[in-house]
Amino acid sequence: MCAAATTLTLGLGAWTTVAAQKVNDLPGGPAVNQLNFAPPVTRIAEEQHWLHWFMMALCAVIFVIVFGVMFYSILKHRKSVGHKSQVLAEPIWVELGWTIVPLLIVIGMALPATKVLVAQKDTTNSDLTIKATGMQWKWGYDYIKGEGEGIGFLSTLDNNHRVMSNSGKPEPTDNYLLKVDNPLVVPVGKKVRIITTANDVIHAWMVPAFGVKQDAIPGFVRDTWFRAEKTGDFYGQCAELCGKEHAYMPIHVKVVSAEEYTAWVSEKQKALAAAADDPTKVWVLADLVKRGESVYAANCLACHQATGKGAGPIKALDGSAIVVGDDKAPLINVLLNGQNNGAMPAWKQLSDTELAAVMTYAKNTWSNQTQQIVQPADVQAARQ
Repeated sequence: MCAAATTLTLGLGAWTTVAAQKVNDLPGGPAVNQLNFAPPVTRIAEEQHWLHWFMMALCAVIFVIVFGVMFYSILKHRKSVGHKSQVLAEPIWVELGWTIVPLLIVIGMALPATKVLVAQKDTTNSDLTIKATGMQWKWGYDYIKGEGEGIGFLSTLDNNHRVMSNSGKPEPTDNYLLKVDNPLVVPVGKKVRIITTANDVIHAWMVPAFGVKQDAIPGFVRDTWFRAEKTGDFYGQCAELCGKEHAYMPIHVKVVSAEEYTAWVSEKQKALAAAADDPTKVWVLADLVKRGESVYAANCLACHQATGKGAGPIKALDGSAIVVGDDKAPLINVLLNGQNNGAMPAWKQLSDTELAAVMTYAKNTWSNQTQQIVQPADVQAARQ
């Protein structure tokens, strides 16, 4: 009796331990045995949900009608009950019917789908613009416009999760491979424009709860947007097969109140200012070119290429008159303010030293052997 009770107790204890270790739904992320889309937190995501169910219902009705008529005809007009095949002249209304009805169905499906698609692409009048740069295997975020302009950081998978993955036997964790060191922080209720590009291969920035999925392609600039209607943590992943560590490129967006966002911006700007280079330092050419090479690789290589030749609409830096010209002002103005309606984004988020370094690098690389130097003080003066 006692042995049976002990065995039962141990069994219940083991079951409790297993139950306690099971993976639970992650708010803002994937759910256990999830079959439907992620719960929407943006208007676009809600419309995508409606569109999904509308299309499903319409296809189900068509399926039932078509196969219902087909099976009814087979059963009621089969040879075994005495029916004989006949050759019938097709009346004009049949011809018109199976042409017009499918056309009306397609139009009925296309109209709401087009409305949602057009809304997804409308990135105008955004309150905040953030550039998301995909790289193997992390995301770089640069706040280009709006409150927080100038903030930039990398977002990488939390090292503890990589250790768990490398062990081959990770413990049950709700946010497994979704935790990052620096989440993207945005204010609730504000329209956030996301500009996507990549440094190496094609990536894709996707957050299911926002109804957002946009490819990040080297040499190209794409954009999308979202407006989160409630605060919280929301998760996504790179949705393009980008290499052997594709699974280690999570996206974590933290949506906070306006007050919390302002406080975060202030704290982040202070931290960046503390780490900034001294803009009054006078550099020699070799050191500035070396520094500029790393800045170019991190920020410019995706569009302008290692050769400086550009691609498609991206202008070449090698041999460019604005790059090799004696007047520094036009080049500084382009990097600080951008041009061509954002095709060349503004890079105010880089420090004065980083901007001076990358401009000096461009002036003294490839065939651009000008021996010209742009000092950080030149950039600092242009900002004012």
